[in-house]
Amino acid sequence: MSKVTIKPYESPAGGWGSAQSVMRHVGREGVARVTAALPHQNKTGGFMCVSCAWAKPADPHPAEFCENGAKATAWELTTKTIGPEFFARHTVTELLSWPDHDLEEAGRLTQPLRYDRASDKYVPVGWPDAFVEIGRELRALDPHAAVFYTSGRASLEASYMYQLFARLFGSNNLPDSSNMCHESTSVALPKSIGVPVGTVGLEDFEDTECLLFFGQNVGTNSPRMLHQLQSVSRRDVPIITFNPLRERGLERFTNPQSPTEMVLGQETRISSHYFQVEAGGDIAAIMGICKALITLDDEAMAKGQPLVLDHAFIREHTHGFEAFADKARAASWKEIEHHSGLKRADLEETARIYARSQATMAMYGMGLTQHRKGVETVRMLVNLLLLKGNIGKPGAGILPVRGHSNVQGQRTVGIAEKPELVPLDRLKELYGFEPPRWEGFSTVDACEGIVKGSVRAFIGLGGNFVRAAPDRDQLEEGWRKMRLNVQVSTKLNRSHLVTSEISYILPCLGRTETDQQATGPQVVSMEDSTARIHGSRPVATPISEHLRSEPAIVAGLAKATLDPNPKVDWDAWVADYSKIRDAIEATYPDDFKDFNQRLFHPGGFARPLAARERKWNTDTGKANFAVPEGMTSHGLDLTEDMLRLITLRSNDQFNTTIYGYRDRFRGVEGTRMVVFVNPDDMARLGLAEGETVTLVGESHDQVHREFGGLRVVGYDIPKGCIGAYYPECNGLVPIWHHAEESKVPAVKSVPVSIRKSGNGAMQAQPG
Repeated sequence: MSKVTIKPYESPAGGWGSAQSVMRHVGREGVARVTAALPHQNKTGGFMCVSCAWAKPADPHPAEFCENGAKATAWELTTKTIGPEFFARHTVTELLSWPDHDLEEAGRLTQPLRYDRASDKYVPVGWPDAFVEIGRELRALDPHAAVFYTSGRASLEASYMYQLFARLFGSNNLPDSSNMCHESTSVALPKSIGVPVGTVGLEDFEDTECLLFFGQNVGTNSPRMLHQLQSVSRRDVPIITFNPLRERGLERFTNPQSPTEMVLGQETRISSHYFQVEAGGDIAAIMGICKALITLDDEAMAKGQPLVLDHAFIREHTHGFEAFADKARAASWKEIEHHSGLKRADLEETARIYARSQATMAMYGMGLTQHRKGVETVRMLVNLLLLKGNIGKPGAGILPVRGHSNVQGQRTVGIAEKPELVPLDRLKELYGFEPPRWEGFSTVDACEGIVKGSVRAFIGLGGNFVRAAPDRDQLEEGWRKMRLNVQVSTKLNRSHLVTSEISYILPCLGRTETDQQATGPQVVSMEDSTARIHGSRPVATPISEHLRSEPAIVAGLAKATLDPNPKVDWDAWVADYSKIRDAIEATYPDDFKDFNQRLFHPGGFARPLAARERKWNTDTGKANFAVPEGMTSHGLDLTEDMLRLITLRSNDQFNTTIYGYRDRFRGVEGTRMVVFVNPDDMARLGLAEGETVTLVGESHDQVHREFGGLRVVGYDIPKGCIGAYYPECNGLVPIWHHAEESKVPAVKSVPVSIRKSGNGAMQAQPG
């Protein structure tokens, strides 16, 4: 860490700040290796970014990567390595004291390792020996007691093999990173429109007449989208943003790929309207827009004027309109304003703008999904679109902005704990076995099982589960009691260091590194946020000759664990990944028709989605309006001493990976130990700028949760809400604090109180 400085950042997203950040990170990790790869990133015939899942255009920019995408590539292609000599010097106990950034910054893992409890160190182990012991341990377990976790970086090929391995073993315990973020989407959208993913493609940005943006920080989480938003803004299309914090990427942008903009310091305004909704106030805000829109329509009908709503669409394509309309008409503006934190006039203005648009897109991120009422919130947003027929026409639709690069795709090929989401009968036919039909563990279920001791083995295909999951202290205590912990990884993280009785680190190739198999160099595939499938061809020399690919590791584990199956030739699949894609096509013929032939189609090839064609695979055969139970997304009954914590990512991180200690857009450098507080709340609570405080979590379950050493920073955030960084604050999130239907941890509205250093818990007085 450098010296701590906290001061406002005045520049736009992108611009010279972005360029300088890229140069700094590339220079730190190895200029030649990284700069040779970057021109191929997100290009047809090149490799897919290992960071976010934003869409890859058919006609890419010269540099089709963003600041954080370049950081991710530099982080993976670092020339630093940590092999047996590193682990000979450092005990696990010592490494547990290192910050997350320092663990990963140490370099790439190069050889398989096994934890030796006697020396408290990881020691080298051969691949065959590792597979044999892991297989022996798994065979000794009840399949219900083993968890097969997948991060969003695994390819379609590796994910398909992994889910088949788990099911052949007898387990449906296939939680993934989607459980932590967009599972609320995957539950809500099928109920409303009959598909589990968004309906918008890149082409829709060219036709849209209005863009509604909810709960997503584009400047940090998916910066390449700023190109599309810039184009929309320049057409004078209204972009109306609802987000608790004023994020710079949603305010203004200088395109680093435009010499004119860079030299002249030109900026593009992104949001035409920016409303700072309270954390968990989205249902109320959307209800306010719907109420105003329905009122306009009722008034037009009474006066014999042209109607505002698309009644023809509503009659032909929807179910439940009248019940929802009655709910909206009856909603109290006082209640809407109270729960949203917004003014009636602003919501009515939004409704008028939306009413004039003939094609509206609604985009959202985890600011909607990671609440106790996350599923209801997503369905409310669909309600708003249905009122004007904004599903299934050019320039319109719903777009959940996914996080990790293939988190959507791995679900498409069977990574799912819910058996009804997977064609089990087809798997049975293809591979001659009886797949398990019981519902497996989500991420929350897995955490509960680990804490209770019923989960005995955890296999992690990427990711850093211990840091990403809620209730960290309880989770780590249970993790240490598990029998088996296996992590397939590129870099060292805390999930390796919280050891179980038997712990393995299996280092894999990065997506950017050449994957040489028996039939030659291999390519893999991913699905982006717009349900397009893309091929990915690596370009860099592997950092170590001892690394194995994810498919090869999955095959090694499967062969060591399962009885031979004449219908599953793991070795043939590893030798030629096109055969895995043939198997995917055989399992999902509609989604993956001519998979190998279309692998490198410019812009990717689209999965067929019925809702795009206004065909509704729902229980009613139509798109369904949903009537919300209440007016809050957070679903909390807060006492006077509680605030709502929003966990945030900085500009210098992606998921649990911390690239550095600069949160440029929020003006924080040199630390992550800060808590953002509204100045009025600071005055009410008697807090001073820079004062050190502790956050104390909900403890009605008799579990004490607190996180201290946080520096108070006055910030433009709604009253009653505070912000602090993820994953540091995950210990404040109870396992039970999750979305009611999807079990997504509700980390965007965590009930906490603030305690001054050395004092008792402070009482937040009603404001």
